[in-house]
Amino acid sequence: MRQWRLALAASAAILPSVPACAAPEEIQVYMDELNDPGEIGLDVHNNYVLSGDSGVDFLGEQPSLHRYRITPEWSLGLGDQFELGLYLPLATIDNRGAFVDGIKFRLKWLASRAKGQNWFWGANFEIGREDHRLDQNPWNAELKGIVGLRSGKWTVAANANFDFKVSGPVAAPATLEIATKFDYAISSTTALGIENYNGVGQVRRLGRFGSSEQSTYAIVDTAIGKWDLNLGIGHGYGSNPDGWIAKAIVSVPLGWSIGRGGM
Repeated sequence: MRQWRLALAASAAILPSVPACAAPEEIQVYMDELNDPGEIGLDVHNNYVLSGDSGVDFLGEQPSLHRYRITPEWSLGLGDQFELGLYLPLATIDNRGAFVDGIKFRLKWLASRAKGQNWFWGANFEIGREDHRLDQNPWNAELKGIVGLRSGKWTVAANANFDFKVSGPVAAPATLEIATKFDYAISSTTALGIENYNGVGQVRRLGRFGSSEQSTYAIVDTAIGKWDLNLGIGHGYGSNPDGWIAKAIVSVPLGWSIGRGGM
């Protein structure tokens, strides 16, 4: 039996693998939200993997099953079209304790809109470093295309997410994910909807849905006072090792700004 364990460990060490993408620190479809110039914002991303595969893809990887990820996302409005973001810290909690797993930066841009225009588009770029427990390649980046429409009680949005390695020892071809959101407002403060996160495969070999990670979430967007909440329960399929996943994004009303009377 010991010989089998050693053989499996050796195989895991030498076989190439791509970075695991299950249960990311941020499960969100980007839309047209943008801080006012000088405004400081804080969104706290939370997700927990309720069921799924407890296996790992490489030695030293942290299993996603029963892993709780919490990530404060700090943001600063830059002018009328740009927003700077900082994910600090990327953190996880599992049965072995709490860990700080990295840091990410982002820059979001939205195109100017004419008065009365109900559709929007833009882009977001992220780059960051993650611990070996989450990814064999420490530095990775993402370029996100953003498009959407707000019409009456309906909101529809889509993101095209191009993920690629910046540096690291393991081959990881660029991949494409299409994320979509459809929601319907049932009151002035609450909307019900569906979010889909569909991996399309490697950019050079698109269309391999069965070998890519997929997930679908039933979501509620609501507000309690000045606190905005995005709550969801989802299920993974395709190559996604996660079964059921719970998520929550909590927008904290800081009321801070710079350049206009300070904080």
